[in-house]
Amino acid sequence: MKVLLVGSGGREHALAWKLAQASGVDALHAAPGNPGIAALGDCHPVRAEDAEGVLGLARSLDADLVVIGPEAPLVGGVGDALRRNGIRVFGPGRGAARIEGSKTFAKEVLAAAGVPTAEALAVARPPCVVKVDGLAAGKGVFVCHTVEQLDEGLRAAAAFPGPIVIEELLEGDELSVFALSDGRSVLPLAAAQDFKRIGDGDTGPNTGGMGTFSPVPGFGTAAVAELVEQVHRPVVEELARRGSPFVGVLFAGLMLTDSGPRVLEFNARFGDPETQSIVPRIEGDLLEALAATANGDLAGIEVVVSEDAAVTVVVAGAGYPAGSDAGTTIDGIGDAEATGALVFHAGTALRGERLVTNGGRILGVTGTGGTLAEARERAYAACELIHFEGMQYRRDIARDAAAAPG
Repeated sequence: MKVLLVGSGGREHALAWKLAQASGVDALHAAPGNPGIAALGDCHPVRAEDAEGVLGLARSLDADLVVIGPEAPLVGGVGDALRRNGIRVFGPGRGAARIEGSKTFAKEVLAAAGVPTAEALAVARPPCVVKVDGLAAGKGVFVCHTVEQLDEGLRAAAAFPGPIVIEELLEGDELSVFALSDGRSVLPLAAAQDFKRIGDGDTGPNTGGMGTFSPVPGFGTAAVAELVEQVHRPVVEELARRGSPFVGVLFAGLMLTDSGPRVLEFNARFGDPETQSIVPRIEGDLLEALAATANGDLAGIEVVVSEDAAVTVVVAGAGYPAGSDAGTTIDGIGDAEATGALVFHAGTALRGERLVTNGGRILGVTGTGGTLAEARERAYAACELIHFEGMQYRRDIARDAAAAPG
């Protein structure tokens, strides 16, 4: 099978790493890819959001399956352009991707499906949450406990195009839950916990994600399956009823409140960096599951997730999340990989023979082990071997979960 992977981040590198291991892959291509993906397959200079460019590339490669990683091309309808031309796609069409592309639309779907979510507020008063309605690369949510924070959040949200949404502030632990959907049925994958803020102790502004771990204590296979039945299945059924079947991976961001799980947001794709912690735990052939999803028939497909743990630490450039970094030489990745850690490229480029920074989040360093404590220790040991000027990363990813008894 010839596979074309669309995207260029750490999520796509993690997917490429796993897909390259599948016995059914004859050739792996990426558009546009990154230096890490280039070590696994062929990269092509086509932007992920360029529907005509991706379509032309898929045709020229005679691709059997196109896997779309990021949200922007999904919301922009790249999957629709491919499907109209008879190409199999893992990733929802524009109509179903609105579950991520518009928080207002997502609330309508959740209400119709009877899935509990944060209540929308008519008036902005603290405590509350200010959200950008459309895509914001993980930076469009502002938690406001005070009037000052609310004023700041409203100003920041106004910098994004489109309307804003005001919601009640929910309290509890956050959980990211992933499931595959073929448009009718759902297949649970796994859960992860994400660390959104830039600083230790969840301080500073939101980011696209500074690290993750999986599994989450208390949310093994059975608990994840129960959440998928409560949350994902009704949404998949409602989207199908509306004539927009969801084909791909549905990612629910949940708040575990005292009154039960409540949906914070839905995403129409694999999470980044959650994927970097979940994919290493998947046993067997992920390609088979993705192809079956794209074919609209998950019957008989099983995805086995190991009991082992994975911890991913995101290494960001100087100035992130306010700015990005480009052209700074990166050293030590080979040394980090020699320890057994996985190093996923998120914002890198090649300048001649030099690997350099090219973004905000530069690398995702994943350690695996029999326990969260082991995985965490390996991830941070690998981070210590990587060097570039201005690099920053949180030191508390999975710390509390790894230290918890049992």
